[in-house]
Amino acid sequence: MVVSLRKEDALSVRMEKLGVKEEDLRETFVRASGPGGQKVNKTSSCVFLMHIPTGLSVKCQQERSRELNRFLAKRILLDRIERIKKGKASLQRQKIEKIRRQKKKRSKRAKEKVLRLKHIQSEKKTMRSKVVEDV
Repeated sequence: MVVSLRKEDALSVRMEKLGVKEEDLRETFVRASGPGGQKVNKTSSCVFLMHIPTGLSVKCQQERSRELNRFLAKRILLDRIERIKKGKASLQRQKIEKIRRQKKKRSKRAKEKVLRLKHIQSEKKTMRSKVVEDV
């Protein structure tokens, strides 16, 4: 046994939390590439895992064992799915906060500052006007 039962159970609990079912995963085994010589050419220890609903795919050949590569591929895939779900939630939260800030009234001090800056800008513009000479 390569992966402990505790780790397997933790992975299955995490899959449940994210709403990923075992049926949603398509798993294929391919021959690994890279160094390894005859062993790599004979065995299909590389795991290609695809989550059908999201279209995310992972290829894992970090270890020599097919079982360990399967476990690592599932973990990597769950990390990606989690990142996508949290990313969308945070984008939505950012939009809500932006609207809240836009609707919020300015403080008295902020209003005074804006008026002061407008006054300074108008003075600059009047200074730029052409000078009329009397002949």
